[in-house]
Amino acid sequence: MEILSNNVCLFCKIASGELAARIVFEDEISVAFLDHRPVFPGHCLLIPKEHFETLADLPAKLIEPYFKNAQLLARAIESGMQADGTFVGMNNKVSQSVPHLHVHIVPRRRKDGLRGFFWPRTKYKTEADAELVQSAIREAVSELRK
Repeated sequence: MEILSNNVCLFCKIASGELAARIVFEDEISVAFLDHRPVFPGHCLLIPKEHFETLADLPAKLIEPYFKNAQLLARAIESGMQADGTFVGMNNKVSQSVPHLHVHIVPRRRKDGLRGFFWPRTKYKTEADAELVQSAIREAVSELRK
């Protein structure tokens, strides 16, 4: 899925009912539907009905109800798909094929073939490198909280 040439978001079209999707949940703030290219059957996307591109754009008043819905769906997908658990994740900008906030909720089973995250993982070269990264993020958090 991607943005249409007339700059109308596909996920906004799903949220408005203009574009059909396999809806599994809907309330006043969000809608969830089956991903059209699932990692495993039962892979769903939860989107806010209003257009917000990333998590940083989601208004504070919607954070709790939106993530309560993600929690509900994680439980429902695990139960409904008789899965051992779920992977819950999102991209912000990079690898975000539709620039509309969405949470992936994927049913998981032991030995299903996925290893941790979907990309290669590395280690910090030194403890000093890890401390520099830790410090940079802490400083950014402090600045953003002002």
